[in-house]
Amino acid sequence: MVSPDQNSITVQSLVEKEGVPQIDLNEIGDIDPEVIDVIPEDLAVKYKAIPFRIEQDSIHISITNPFDLRAQEILRAQTALQIQFYYSPEAHIEEWLDKLFLRDDLSEDNELSEAGDLKDGESTTVNIDSSDGGKTDIPTVREVNSILLNAIQERASDIHIEAEERRLAIRFRVDGVLREVKTAPKSEHAGIVSRIKIISDLDIAERRVPQDGRSKLNVFGRTVDLRVSTLPTIHGEKVVMRILDKEMHSLNVADLGLEPELQEDFTTSLKEPHGMILVTGPTGSGKTTTLYSALSFVNIRDRNIITLEDPVEYQLRGVNQVQVRPEIGLSFSVGLRAILRQDPDIIMVGEIRDLDTAEIAMRSSLTGHLVFSTLHTNNSLATVMRLIDMGIDRYLITASVHLIVAQRLVRRICFHCSEQVEIDDALFEQLSSGGHTLKTRTTRKGRGCLHCSGTGYKGRLAIFEFLKMGAELRSMIIDNASMEEITQKTQALNMETLMDNGLRKVQVGVTTIDEILRVTSDAF
Repeated sequence: MVSPDQNSITVQSLVEKEGVPQIDLNEIGDIDPEVIDVIPEDLAVKYKAIPFRIEQDSIHISITNPFDLRAQEILRAQTALQIQFYYSPEAHIEEWLDKLFLRDDLSEDNELSEAGDLKDGESTTVNIDSSDGGKTDIPTVREVNSILLNAIQERASDIHIEAEERRLAIRFRVDGVLREVKTAPKSEHAGIVSRIKIISDLDIAERRVPQDGRSKLNVFGRTVDLRVSTLPTIHGEKVVMRILDKEMHSLNVADLGLEPELQEDFTTSLKEPHGMILVTGPTGSGKTTTLYSALSFVNIRDRNIITLEDPVEYQLRGVNQVQVRPEIGLSFSVGLRAILRQDPDIIMVGEIRDLDTAEIAMRSSLTGHLVFSTLHTNNSLATVMRLIDMGIDRYLITASVHLIVAQRLVRRICFHCSEQVEIDDALFEQLSSGGHTLKTRTTRKGRGCLHCSGTGYKGRLAIFEFLKMGAELRSMIIDNASMEEITQKTQALNMETLMDNGLRKVQVGVTTIDEILRVTSDAF
């Protein structure tokens, strides 16, 4: 192993051999602050690099290792200028870094440490607000910070950076709907993608294969998690950033938007000592929030709660959370078997994807464990059929499953521009002929304003469908009843469907019929 001193000697000998220009920073006098600010402080510290002079279209940078190609590429990505690198001994660079940035000794958790040095579960933390003292006065860094800040202020769940043939399109997903917020010249694409890769600890030089990374953003005193995915396309890399802002999502059962009787059914099931609760719906229907709210409800110190997730979206104090890693053999089924040897009281399996996982989860719910999980199905009855189609024994389904919750997210009418409207006669008749009853022809709608960006909606809420596994339904499932027969039975039992629950929310004026029809079209 080469010691730091030996490494310095090696670099210096290479400098002399290759004729790399050298500079003594102490001899150049004061450095213009505008020159210093061309390179962010975190990168200057990480790569021990100090810019000291700008001449027309080039910048001169002193660095301890002028042969570090990764450092060179990352530093070039921060400026449109040509870079001339110079060599300076590490001791001189360190002295100047202390002087320029008034920094304390570097700690082990340096914000932009190499990805390989990060402990498992950790990620880079980056300041994107004005609290960085103005040290982000670099076009690309400033542009990325602006995009992130705007997305968080707009309550976006995802940011899409898309390279097109002649331009760069930036889109936000707000309240479940994707909309374009700005465009930029195609020439800005490479710099923006490189900056996003840097803060996400991705390989800036790799553009041919997809990459996944993560970061933490410090925004005005609060931390926001960022998951980043890149995808090579014919016009350049597409980047999608998922924003996970815990403060935007209450993890309290009382805040899920359940009607009083449904909330009582839900909490009653959560108080059961064993059994299975399944939450179903398509991607983006709020299943994760419902599951985490359930975990928060049952999270008391005399219980051992273990989750198996892919990915772990929010960290919950007092809950043992496990990240699935299929690439090393830690699948849902393998992880679930390991969890059962950890003396759990409550288990949460992020998703049931195969027969093995389903059977293990269901059998564990029969042996004294309360189990939560999810399935991608359109409604609660389809969940039963999906389990049967997967090969699960009907008796096992009826014995283990206590409650199936189907849900969707609908946009909430903007409070600032909400106004009373009359329901169209044709639509009223259409709903009536479908067996859905509205108590009034008067409802509300947002006309569009500055607060909701002209959409008429701001925020989202969930609509629910509860299927309680009672004695009659259990008997029908075991007796091999058809879907039509089970549906007729649930109608006879007055089970409220997603549409029915949605129309209840329409009647109290918090969402619109258009929204309910939009999200429930696949549920029947």
